[in-house]
Amino acid sequence: MRIYFISLGCDKNLVDSEYMLGLLRDAGHTLTEDEQEAEAIVINTCCFIHDAKQESIETILEASAYKNIGKCRVLIVTGCLAERYRSEIAAEIPEVDVILGTSSFDEVVSVLSKAEHGERAEVYKELTYLPLPQTKRVNTTCGYTAYLKIADGCEKFCTYCVIPSIRGKYRSVPMERIIEEAEQLARDGAKELILVAQETTLYGVDLYGKKMLPELLRKLCAIEGPEWIRLLYCYPEEITDELITVMKEEKKICRYLDLPIQHASDTVLKRMGRRTTKKELVRLIRKLRREINGITLRTSLIVGFPGETEEEFSELLDFVKEVQFDRLGVFTYSKEENTPAAKMKGQITAREKRRRQKEIMELQQEIAFKHARQKIGKRYVAMIEGKMPGDGVYLARTYMDAPNIDGYLFVESDEQYESGEFVKVRITGAKGYDLMGVNIEKKKLF
Repeated sequence: MRIYFISLGCDKNLVDSEYMLGLLRDAGHTLTEDEQEAEAIVINTCCFIHDAKQESIETILEASAYKNIGKCRVLIVTGCLAERYRSEIAAEIPEVDVILGTSSFDEVVSVLSKAEHGERAEVYKELTYLPLPQTKRVNTTCGYTAYLKIADGCEKFCTYCVIPSIRGKYRSVPMERIIEEAEQLARDGAKELILVAQETTLYGVDLYGKKMLPELLRKLCAIEGPEWIRLLYCYPEEITDELITVMKEEKKICRYLDLPIQHASDTVLKRMGRRTTKKELVRLIRKLRREINGITLRTSLIVGFPGETEEEFSELLDFVKEVQFDRLGVFTYSKEENTPAAKMKGQITAREKRRRQKEIMELQQEIAFKHARQKIGKRYVAMIEGKMPGDGVYLARTYMDAPNIDGYLFVESDEQYESGEFVKVRITGAKGYDLMGVNIEKKKLF
């Protein structure tokens, strides 16, 4: 069948989508970018917050129309929305033929075959199951950058979060499987491997009885081909001295950490069910900057959490001003049903949440723009991501920038480069979050 595939949400969801694409390819199906020509449409959904949920619902409804105006005979919905709202989807969107839970995406080929012959299906495996399809993934990013999903699920049970109920308990991917997949991605040309999970820092505790991220990183660094290894979703309370040492010693590991702290007021952190205090966060951040020269720190915050007072919000503002994160994103609190936070008193209006978000982002903008200007005159290695229209300007990223999250570096060069190549660049200017530079030389890191 000709299949149109839609992947929504995070990069962890994207890895699941790439596995499904591999399974469908192995079974002889083909992909199309034309919805009206598709005989089957597969949607991998997200529902982490309200806006993601709305996007998923609207996408399903739009796809449903192609069963009338196109050639679509089968509509499959999988992912987080399918796990969380299985009965609602089945009852309210009859055009959906198959609903697959988050732990059941490896059944996509068999249910497609059944649906092709008119059999509707709902498949939900226990959230203790970890799908590990025996297929070569279809890398949908670019080939030279690839995500490595090292675990699924979460057992932190933050009071605002639905992830444990739709992704299950923390399950690590066996280390030999990760290494095997990384080697395959390297053979296919991956120069940057990005490790993702709901929480990467706890990797291995369920399988090996202890945190094994440092050992995993050592083994990944020994693989020939990848020149950057990047870490996302590192919970601050789980960062160990051993992990810091590995980041210092292994040259392939980008000196970049994503620390989702969510807030800095101890009272808000306690209501959120978080496991750190402001004092501990400040101590960790200072240690990381002291121990790892040139480290870039990124975080995400939530404003407007139930009961957040002006004093608590001001405390967060002061913290952002003091800590000076290199990269920072702010979400407004999303009230999710069946979470403890949804039942808390002191729910804050949408307007007030947006005001607080705007205030922090304006402060962070000043910080980020200042940091960008301080880089003028310095030299960095950058990965080419593509060429801009016209002559002599390339789009690139340094180790300080994760793809699709952070800023870019615009490189002037008379040389011809391919995407995925590394060049050494001298920074000549800064514009907002982005940098400008001139190419000095082509660079092979390792």
